[in-house]
Amino acid sequence: MKNHLSLKMNRKMDSFDLNSYLFSKRKQINQAIETILGQTTNSRVVVSAMRHSLVAEGKRIRPVLCIAASQAVGGQTEDVIMIACALEMIHTYSLIHDDLPAMDDDNLRRGKPTCHIAFDEATAILAGDALLTLAFEILSSIELADKNNALKLLRVINTIAKAAGYKGMIEGQIKDIAAEGKQLGLEDLEEIHVLKTGALIEASIITGAILGNGSFEQIEKLKIYAKNIGLAFQVIDDILNVEGDPAVTGKDVGTDQAREKSTYPSILGIEKSKEFAKNLVNNALQTLEHFDKKSDPLRAIAHYTIDRKR
Repeated sequence: MKNHLSLKMNRKMDSFDLNSYLFSKRKQINQAIETILGQTTNSRVVVSAMRHSLVAEGKRIRPVLCIAASQAVGGQTEDVIMIACALEMIHTYSLIHDDLPAMDDDNLRRGKPTCHIAFDEATAILAGDALLTLAFEILSSIELADKNNALKLLRVINTIAKAAGYKGMIEGQIKDIAAEGKQLGLEDLEEIHVLKTGALIEASIITGAILGNGSFEQIEKLKIYAKNIGLAFQVIDDILNVEGDPAVTGKDVGTDQAREKSTYPSILGIEKSKEFAKNLVNNALQTLEHFDKKSDPLRAIAHYTIDRKR
């Protein structure tokens, strides 16, 4: 059934060009980010550090998913572009802090020296803080067209705050650090990744659907899609940490094993991890069965999740 479904979904989107779509959306996101950063004239050192990490060649998967989810329910890119930028800022802040010596102590991110290497630890901490607060400045300063839109934006802010906070991404990072040197079971590992990686991916998709005026049923389906894609994304990250090429991934490999971290490859092995990721993607595709062609970007991104090399 799952294989049949995957083939069915492929036939539906035979004509969809994901590379062109990603190029177009990343260009729009990058232009919007440049406009925002161009308005920040004070604290030049901090802004330089923010720019160093934010303008690096990232995948922009969270803002792209936000836009794609909005489109899937009938929304437009311009409805969510600023939300998308805010999500990328929150994600980038988390990467800056994750890379610090007190946490993952990484030297390479997105093909560039990490923020604390390019500047210093104090500046990196403040740059991350600045990106997080700038994201919520953007989320709370978007022009409110009417009362209904204001209520939707409050719901969006609440959704993103929960995903980025101590019940979501931060809790996942704390659990991840505490698990170093321990052999976890699959259930515990999944809990970490649902929080650390999946929470913000899910928030990106849900907020796009909310602002695209998605129905309750559509948003519930997209939540299931998001949970599966978020976990699949992390499984592939674990695999790339083992067999990825640093010149392609833009970050160091072998670091999970060096830190004695439990990962999907360490528990399941490489091949079973790849099969697990494929099953997650098929689950995600199944939730899109009753969506029309406007959700083709989400279908294509699901396949991209397991095919990517970075």
